[in-house]
This record gives sequence, structure tokens and C-alpha cells, in this order.
Amino acid sequence: MDITPIIASLNDAQCAAVTAPSKAMLILAGAGSGKTRVLVHRIVWQIKVNEVSPQSILAVTFTNKAANEMRGRIENLLENSASEMWIGTFHGIAHRLLRRHAEQAGLQKNFQILDSNDQQRLIKNLLKDLNIDEKELPAKEIQWFINEQKDAGLRSKDVVVSDDYNVIRFLRIYREYEALCERSSVVDFAELLLRVYELLRDNESLLAQYQNRFSQIHVDEFQDTNHIQYAWLTLLSPARNNMFIVGDDDQSIYGWRGAKIENIYKFQEHYPLHEIIKLEQNYRSTGSILKAANAIITNNQGRMGKVLWTEASDGEKIAVYAAYDEKDEAKYVVGQIRRWVEAGNKRTNVAILYRSNAQSRQFEEQLMLTKTPYRVYGGLRFFDRAEIKNALAYLRLLANSDDDAAFDRIVNTPTRGMGSKTIDLLRQLANEQQVSLWTAALLLSDNQQLSPRARNALSNFLNLVMQFESRTMGLSLAEKVHFVIEQSGLMAFYSQDKVEKSVDKVENLKELVNAAAAFKYKPDEEENLSELAAFLSYAVLESSESQADEFEDCVQLMTLHTAKGLEFPLVFLVGVEEGLFPAQQSTSNAGRLEEERRLCYVGITRAMQKLHITHAEKRFLYGRESFPRKSRFLGELPAAFLDEVRPKSDVSYPVTARKPVVSTTKLPPEIKIDSRYQKGQHIDHVTFGRGEILNIEGEDEKERALIKFRDGERWLMTIYL
Repeated sequence: MDITPIIASLNDAQCAAVTAPSKAMLILAGAGSGKTRVLVHRIVWQIKVNEVSPQSILAVTFTNKAANEMRGRIENLLENSASEMWIGTFHGIAHRLLRRHAEQAGLQKNFQILDSNDQQRLIKNLLKDLNIDEKELPAKEIQWFINEQKDAGLRSKDVVVSDDYNVIRFLRIYREYEALCERSSVVDFAELLLRVYELLRDNESLLAQYQNRFSQIHVDEFQDTNHIQYAWLTLLSPARNNMFIVGDDDQSIYGWRGAKIENIYKFQEHYPLHEIIKLEQNYRSTGSILKAANAIITNNQGRMGKVLWTEASDGEKIAVYAAYDEKDEAKYVVGQIRRWVEAGNKRTNVAILYRSNAQSRQFEEQLMLTKTPYRVYGGLRFFDRAEIKNALAYLRLLANSDDDAAFDRIVNTPTRGMGSKTIDLLRQLANEQQVSLWTAALLLSDNQQLSPRARNALSNFLNLVMQFESRTMGLSLAEKVHFVIEQSGLMAFYSQDKVEKSVDKVENLKELVNAAAAFKYKPDEEENLSELAAFLSYAVLESSESQADEFEDCVQLMTLHTAKGLEFPLVFLVGVEEGLFPAQQSTSNAGRLEEERRLCYVGITRAMQKLHITHAEKRFLYGRESFPRKSRFLGELPAAFLDEVRPKSDVSYPVTARKPVVSTTKLPPEIKIDSRYQKGQHIDHVTFGRGEILNIEGEDEKERALIKFRDGERWLMTIYL
């Protein structure tokens, strides 16, 4: 047989991995090193050269997209169907096994799968049946607890009972939930994996059948496996079998959702005769980008160790931009994108990567101002997010109590003890009386049709909204927004939520306060809008601007977690500051800090040709002005591969201080073109009072001045003076 077509396109390391004798193999595949190519060619090699039956092939990955891509590439190389192979996601393979052996797994043949929303709805109904107030025990928190136990391989009877009152309550609900699922013959996503593990563990003959059938097991993105996934994989593949895994310990970034980086290390203990092959040649990025990535990741301890390299040139240096503030940061990024497009390049080849979803707002705003098409990849635009819409609905009721859509959205958000019957009565009365829901609520709150509990809940809601007007009178717009978010209970509701997205939602609410603070109110005599009404109109218009179509030439915005597996010729890694990236909650935990560093490594290696890294000297964060230090990750980059776009002035910002400490002896040369301001000039500032300009730097919209006020010296952008 001519084997040349199978290995012709492979480099030496890839070829060694594909053609290795059948045994346990760990392919340590660096970013952009062709791991999917190796997996696909390995399977084809086994079939064509080693004459392995396609029925003996099991290939597991994490997404349907990846599984379909793998299947398509295998079929192209084989020039034949791959239908006899089992190629799919962990959940897909588990579902297939359970359908075949439902009775042995303790399931009815017609069992149904609950998606995440269905599971949460079932838990909510269970709480009602148990007379448990969801405000006390949110369904999402219980869902998170149940799934976490299942991912760890624990039934309710296996969980160690502690003295923690919450754990005791969670366990009670977990038991009831298990019983309800059994009666209803339904399984959730976590149950699929746990049930398959138990099926194989408890049925020796069935386990032996599949061990003999799947003599060749291939696993992609192995560093992302959790406890139960690893457990049933190793059940299927005893030490004598051939487990071929591809992974990268340097790209393990999903610890917060259960992924266990230690599975790669456990694999080596479980299969002592394994072989390791490292894929280090990168086909994606320039030399400068790879050398920077290597330099950062070497600061992590206990790595398996690899060094990415490329035959390509070093290319351009990494641009590092120290922005004055978040607006300047967004303007810089969008300005660079404009130059990129003017040079004949496509917008779709540009990605803006950020650590937190809340950071997208400034960039969205600037992209819209410049009429630049964009798309938030894998997420919603800022003003489209549910928590933002909820907060805006409260503000809309404050501005207009007859806003039925706003009323309907948040009358029971957060949950305040009003059931669907109460809401139905409200709608019915509003229709009969031809009044707004608010007016109907006022009428119904004095009506004996409602139970005392429902009447009390409705009255409390009405009083809450009515107090907003009196208690926010005289406050600035940002203070008003902050007050409503806090007093409505939204901030507490999302803060107490332990599911993975809750931190983002809290940060998004805080960013809404920032948006209000940055909003420029321009009274219009004809429209006669209050500042709050004008802000709400602005938010609606921002939200109604549909983001670019999936196939339109548009800039891509996404979180660093979402970016994994993608690549772009031009990448902007933004907000690289202590407290943002690495995230504040990770800086005091060595393990979490290393995961943040791996996330930085992933972000850097998304760039193919050009990488820009930005950080701000001043940032309005979480409702207040801060002066963040640049990220420690920037300090780990070799200076030889960096291009400081704007030399930073000799200004140091103490971690705990709100105002900068400035050395006036090493200031940069004064640069000024047709400025309205000059050294020695006195100005009156609306917040800080009278001050004297000590120095000026920058030009046009980037011009800033060092001003001595009564309470100290501050750098301020002159466009805001």
C-alpha cells in the first residue's frame, strides 16, 4: 500500500505521532501545531495501514462542530463513509450507549433528556411542591450543586453530610430531584455521563464487550475533561488498550467549570507504558508572538514543558498601548482597525479579546460611533443581556410607571412570592378596566381576591418602585442607576448566584453604572426628555442596532474563554491590568493565578500576524474611578519583542490610593499643538475646584494635563475640562 498520501503533509513530530505503534499515547499539542490533523491522520493510518476495523474506532471531543469536522476530514481521506465509527461528543456518545442499554441502565426506553433550562424549571417546580421559597434557595444554585456532585461521580447518598446547613438542605432537594427524575424517566446532561459510568462499572460483561469493541480510543482536548469523563474513558480503555489522547496542559482554562488539568498527569500513571510526543512547531503565528507566549507560560510551575517555534519570520513586534482611560483604549483599538481595513484587509480577520463580558461596552460604543460592523461572538451585545434589560426595566418604571413591558418583566424579578395566578389576575383586570398593569396592581393590592401573601408581595413591589422617585431625587444619573440596581435586589440576586455566569452578570450591572456616568446628556427643548429618559432612549437605540450578520465582514468581539480554538490575523488583547486580567479573585490563589496565565497564553496565541496589548492608566470600574497597575503578565513579556506605542510618563499609582502620586522631575517633554491650555494656567474644575496646570502632554483628543488642586495633583484629559 502507498502510505505517502497519508503522511505527506505531516512534519516529523506529527508523522511520529500518526505512525507510532499501537499503545497508550499522549500527544502534547501546542497551540496552532495541527492537533486535529494528527488525530484525523492517526485514525486513517490505523484503518488503512494497520487494517483496524472502523467499528473499533471511538473518537471523542467536546463540541458537535469539532466532531462533525473530524468526521468530514476522515471521510475525505478515506474516500469512504465514517458511519461505522463512533465519533461524537462525550454527551453524544453517552446518550448513544444509554439508548442501546436503557433497561440495564435503569431507564425506560423512551427516556427524555433535559436541557439546562428544562432542568432548572423542574427544580423550580420541585421547590414549589416542597414549599421552599426560591428567594431563599434559588433554583440555579441548586442546579449548580446537583451538577457539580454528578460531575464528581456522587449520588446524593454518596455526598458526605457536613454541618453546613445549606449543604444539608441542598442534599434533601438532590434526593427529591433524583426520585422525581426516576419517576419521570428524564436525565439531565450531567446524568448522561454519570449513568454511563455506572452502567459500565456495574455490568462486567457489558464493559468487556465495549472494551473489546473499542480497541482504538481517541480523545481530543483531553485537558478539558472532568472527573466523570476521565472515569468512564479509563473504564472503557484498560491498560492493555490503545488510548490516543491529544491535549495541552498550557491551554487548560476551564477549571471553573469542572475541567481537571491533573487528568493529563493521572493518565501517565494509569498507563505506565505510555509514550509522549510533543507537537511544538506552530503554523499560525509569527516568531515574536510565539516567543512572547513561551516567555509568559514558563512562569507556571509543574508544566510538562514545550517550546513553540515556527519556520516563519519574527514579523512585527507586539504593540503595547498604555491608554489614558477606557475611552482612549477603545479609540486606539478602533483607530488601528480602521487603518487595517484601509490597507485592504477584512474586518472579519480582527478580534478584540477581553477577560470579562462587561468590557465589551466601550468597544461596542466606539465601533457604532464609527459605523464599523461588529459581532459579539458567542454572546449578546451589552444592552441585550438579561441582567441589563432587568435593570433598565426598573429604571423605565421609575421614568414611566405605565410602561407595561417593563412592569411585566420585573414584577417578580428577583422572585418576590408572586405566582402566575397573581400575574394572570393583573393582566385580566388591566384588560377589563383598560388601564396599565401598574394601575391594575394598585387596584388589586386592595382587593381580597389575592391571598394575604400575594397581596403583601404586590404591595411591597409597588412601594419599592414608588420610593425610587423620592429617594433618588437630586442624585446624579449614575448614582440613580446604582441606587435602583441595589434597592431592586438585582445586585444581591446575582451576587448570591453561584453558577458560572453570575460573576459576569454582577460585573455587567456595575458596568451599567459606568455607562450612566459616561452618558452625555444634551437637553432637547422639543423632546423635553429628562436625563434618565434620554439615557433609556440611548440604551434602547443601542440595543436595537442589530449586530452584524454571521457572514458579514465584521469585527469579532469575544471573551478569552470563547476565543480558544480560534485564530485571527489581527488581535487586540485589551484591559491587561491587575484586577481585570488576572481577575482580582484569582490573584490570591496560586492555582487560579496559573489558570489566568494559561488564559493569557491562549489569548496571545490566537494572533497570527499582529498583536496589540492595551491597558489603561485610569479606568472607571465598578462605579468608581481607579488607577490600576498594568498586569504582571505584561512584565513577563520580553522587552525585545515589544513596541511601546506611547511611552508611558513617570507616573505611579499606589494600589490602594484613588489619586496618582506624580513625580514632577521626570515628566516627558511638553508636546502641544494649538492647545487651549498652557503651563501655569489656572482652571476651575466642576469636581476638584480651582487648580493650576503644571504640565501638558499628548495632542488633540489625547491631550492631558497635570493639574495641582487643593487636595493633590491629578492627570486629566483636557477634552473633559
